[in-house]
Amino acid sequence: MKEGFLVGGGLIVAGLILELSVGQVVWEAFAWPVNGIVLAAFVAMIVAMHLLRKKVYAFRFLSTYQAAIPVMCYAVVLTIIMGLTRQSNNGSWINNMVTFWPFVLIYVYMALIVGLVVLKSALHLKTPSKIVAGLFHLGLFITMTTATLGNADMQRVKMITAIGEPEWRALDQQGRVKEMPLTIELKRFIMETYGDGSPKRFASEIQILTKSEKNIQTTVDVNKPVEVDGWKIYQYGYDTSMGAKSNTSILELVSDPWLPYVYLGIYMMLAGGVLMFVTGVRRKEEKV
Repeated sequence: MKEGFLVGGGLIVAGLILELSVGQVVWEAFAWPVNGIVLAAFVAMIVAMHLLRKKVYAFRFLSTYQAAIPVMCYAVVLTIIMGLTRQSNNGSWINNMVTFWPFVLIYVYMALIVGLVVLKSALHLKTPSKIVAGLFHLGLFITMTTATLGNADMQRVKMITAIGEPEWRALDQQGRVKEMPLTIELKRFIMETYGDGSPKRFASEIQILTKSEKNIQTTVDVNKPVEVDGWKIYQYGYDTSMGAKSNTSILELVSDPWLPYVYLGIYMMLAGGVLMFVTGVRRKEEKV
């Protein structure tokens, strides 16, 4: 267990050195197809380490709980810090944890361990409990790798639309203008208020034109996005100085092509958790 904590601590120190020397992790550099190549290389490395585990002590150690528990402790601490601090795309260090080298290295290390555990458990799928555990760990591995590498391909932009003015430009998180593959025109801004005048509901009736020649008339409501050609369109804001008479509406457009794979991993973990409970109950009944 001491070795596990030393390795994790060493990764955090190495991450701090990288943060001070080269700056934050630049996820844009891992955009497709680079992230696909990195994922393939990562899986190949895990397979090679698994095959060499009997000859190399370090590889054998990584698939044990002595390695897994310490890195989970580090990951939990860093995740708690992330939850307790304000996160910003323009932040640095703990204020932008997804680009903070110690955070990234710890999660990559944990994904490596989970991958080795998956291959190790694949050799012992002789009982229902082993199969269920393998399903859970495989789901965890898929979720961690696709969520991390998919971050490079995720796009989040804001579009300011005005009544009667088709708009195809948006601002990314760095404030740069980006031409979108769809055009949106605001037809009507809707606001419902409480008795004291505070907003109860606000939404936008919009027309969407796409490069694939789709012509969509729809309403975007808060927490009820519209999905078109891989983009989710959210109601984000409006001209607060005009209130219900606002002639503009701010929409947020999000594209995350790796999200289905993240959901696949989550569903596998949920299935594994449910099956663990079911098989556990059955074993207890059999003992009784």
